[in-house]
Amino acid sequence: MFSFRNKSIIVVSLFFILSVSLFAQTPTPTPEKPEIVYTEEVKINISALDLDGNFAESLKKEDLVINEDGRLHQANIIQHIPAKVLILLDTGGESRVAKDFKTTRELAKSLISNLQKDDQVALMHYHDKVELISDWTSDKTQLFTALDKKMNFGNRSRFAEAINQATDFLEKVNTENRHLVLIGDGLDSVANQEQRNGAIRSLMSTNVNFHVLSYTELEQQVVEKRRKSVSGGGKSAISLPPGAGDPNPSVVRGVPIVTINTDRTMIRKIKERGDALKQSERDLTQLTEDTNGIFYLLPEDKEEKLEKTGSLAKNIDSQYVITYTPKRPLNESPNGEVRVIEVTSRRNNVIIQAKRKLIVVNNDE
Repeated sequence: MFSFRNKSIIVVSLFFILSVSLFAQTPTPTPEKPEIVYTEEVKINISALDLDGNFAESLKKEDLVINEDGRLHQANIIQHIPAKVLILLDTGGESRVAKDFKTTRELAKSLISNLQKDDQVALMHYHDKVELISDWTSDKTQLFTALDKKMNFGNRSRFAEAINQATDFLEKVNTENRHLVLIGDGLDSVANQEQRNGAIRSLMSTNVNFHVLSYTELEQQVVEKRRKSVSGGGKSAISLPPGAGDPNPSVVRGVPIVTINTDRTMIRKIKERGDALKQSERDLTQLTEDTNGIFYLLPEDKEEKLEKTGSLAKNIDSQYVITYTPKRPLNESPNGEVRVIEVTSRRNNVIIQAKRKLIVVNNDE
């Protein structure tokens, strides 16, 4: 498994098409049973860049090498199409500090501004409830208005429920270039780990590309400061008897101050939050790797934060959609089988990165 943190990676998407072909029947006393012919095609999103980091135009299917679990395939079709991007805004949580409401809005606006004019964007936020605040549109003014007037916050954080609703919403979109962008920390106030894992697995069974602008590192810094504050620290001046003063009065000597916080509930909650943030960061990182998305740890500097959105938009708009026919039929695979697909370039001046875990959903079982 590769680590793609702060690095452009490429997204691979999958669905399969079953077509039924009925052979012509000649009139007979006993009707013949029609034969079902399965035709499968895998569709893949790839991002292609030249050596200067710009979109590689005029890419041909012959330029590509597709590797599915060690089997090489040739692309059937290649095309460049606009993207549909659902921005998922995490605006809830009991103890959020670094996950600033205003910053989240600014990041969303910056991402929208950097996307191509033909791309379509939808907005969804989650806190005490999950809510779609703007349907698909390429009108950036309309999206900015929704962020200013409809975006809200709450005390809860419903990550698993939001991922499920976002996945369902994107599955209804009739396009292959689909992206889900989370701006948040991925914590959940309601769902247990099993429900959380189920939501992640559901997303992985689609061809949606998942990206994250993550507050987890900034929130962990806040937790660490709180942890240190409850254990005390620093020094106190020593009281000496008369005549025992320090020969060098310019030097202040002291002893460490040690304070003991007896509020065990507070200490436990601080530790639990720190552990949850670390686990969330691992989960989100793994999910972006498995879906060929991009994971960004948001820095403290505002300008650096906004740079991340520009890089993400550039990746989304460098996408091609290609298709290939799998040599190992999908309908013969057990339900839930995981396949790994990678795409590389035969051209030295084109960089293609594409690796994804795909969960086969076989409805025939």
